[in-house]
Amino acid sequence: LFESMLSTVIYARDKWLKPGGLMFPDSASIFLTAIEDRVYKNDKILWWNNVYGFNMSAVGKVALLEPIVDLVDKKNVVTTSSRLKTFDLYKVKVEDMTFTVPFSLQARRPDYVHALVVFFSVEFLSCHTPTGFSTGPETLFTHWKQTIFYLRDFIMIQQNEEISGHFSAKPNLKSRRDLDVRIVASFQGKLGTLQED
Repeated sequence: LFESMLSTVIYARDKWLKPGGLMFPDSASIFLTAIEDRVYKNDKILWWNNVYGFNMSAVGKVALLEPIVDLVDKKNVVTTSSRLKTFDLYKVKVEDMTFTVPFSLQARRPDYVHALVVFFSVEFLSCHTPTGFSTGPETLFTHWKQTIFYLRDFIMIQQNEEISGHFSAKPNLKSRRDLDVRIVASFQGKLGTLQED
């Protein structure tokens, strides 16, 4: 999601792609997964609860609302990934960047979940040998990193338990390179529950 380039790709395609021309990449998908990240959350978000003896938790609440673009270590990934949306870059329109879709994430192991992470992949399907790459945490690091949305609380999840909800995105009206994102997440587990928006 970092640098949200889809509107730029659409503009370039509509301006310069000739009939029968090829685009590289020609497909892009957005994914969501969940991670354990207690140390970073404590250092960057919860730190505001006691800043040299001062309670500045109001700042921490604001910090929690802003996603963080950073590299996520693959060992922190707790759940499966959910493909949120795939865009055919030959056909996608700016209006398609506004969407709401359901998601479901299954826990791969018992662990804590502190954040949801969004990343994307692109594919070059028009090549003689289709190829592509992902910006996900379980692949090589890229310039785009991942986008991390911290939960207000954490959950204790058991293997095969599920986090579900809806993911919404739309272009920001003030900055064409930004997206406004809303995530509604729900969890009913053996060791706890979560209802977060």
